[in-house]
Amino acid sequence: MVNSIKPQQMNGKYKWGIFSDIARNRFSYLLLLPAVAYVFIFSYCTYPYMIIAFKNFNYQLGVWGSEWCGTANFDFFLHSTNAMRVIRNTLVLNLLFILVGTAMSLFLAILLNELRSKTFVKTTQTFMLFPHYLSWVVVGYILLAIFSNKNGLANQIVTLFGGKSISWYTKPQYWTTILVMMKLWKDAGMNAVIYLAAITGIDESIYESATIDGANRFQRIIRITVPLIMPTVCIMTLLAVGKIMFGDFGMIYALVGDQGMLYETTDIIDTYVYRVLRQTGNPSQAMAIGLFQSLIGLIMVLGSNRIVKRTFSEGALF
Repeated sequence: MVNSIKPQQMNGKYKWGIFSDIARNRFSYLLLLPAVAYVFIFSYCTYPYMIIAFKNFNYQLGVWGSEWCGTANFDFFLHSTNAMRVIRNTLVLNLLFILVGTAMSLFLAILLNELRSKTFVKTTQTFMLFPHYLSWVVVGYILLAIFSNKNGLANQIVTLFGGKSISWYTKPQYWTTILVMMKLWKDAGMNAVIYLAAITGIDESIYESATIDGANRFQRIIRITVPLIMPTVCIMTLLAVGKIMFGDFGMIYALVGDQGMLYETTDIIDTYVYRVLRQTGNPSQAMAIGLFQSLIGLIMVLGSNRIVKRTFSEGALF
């Protein structure tokens, strides 16, 4: 890595290290090329098209030929009767995903680290990671088997104990909890692996010194493990905060779909934009809402990073 940032002498001439590093490791950089091309094309090359958020887009006139409309597309969303509902649902769900998900992932990582049976740990990790690779569509059918009105497992258990069947797909008050539980089941295992990797990087001599000083296992977790992985926790949280205005469209649409009776607690900005685009066919409004989400996300990241930098500088992104 030192050679990659300093000039080197090659064939009697000085060349910058980055180019010589590419020449020496061309096959490694070749493997990186598809990912770089994907990000460049679908991220950076799309920036100029954000201009349609301020235009009344016409497919015949194109991006540059369409007439300007100022902030009308933003007003369409912000003055909509559904705006506050979808913003509230997006923020509430994402905050719960971050708080509950981080706590559960951290707990699982510490628990796995404290186990001594390697076979049991590997088996447990396999079962924890398996849900992450399931499609939300598959998870949606699993959820339907549990909460189906007629033959669902949940209603069978309720009636078994003398209760009355619940029409789960018409009761929005239950779905915040259901969505949080499904998010935990699917993603907590993967996040736990990240925290577990950070824990395994802690110097064992610190634990040995604490043991010699008389610290028990719980004290070692509280005084050593948790403080030393807090930078990783902070960075993961800051990255999640940047997407706090972006809902998990795949999750919500696969699990809830177009169940209008559940919109009160499940309708988020992304599903709302999809419905509007499907009904009106106007991409300008969708772009305006997406730009609004990105702007709020940027403000949240910068603000959160500044707070973390002042209170816990090791956990700041920059």
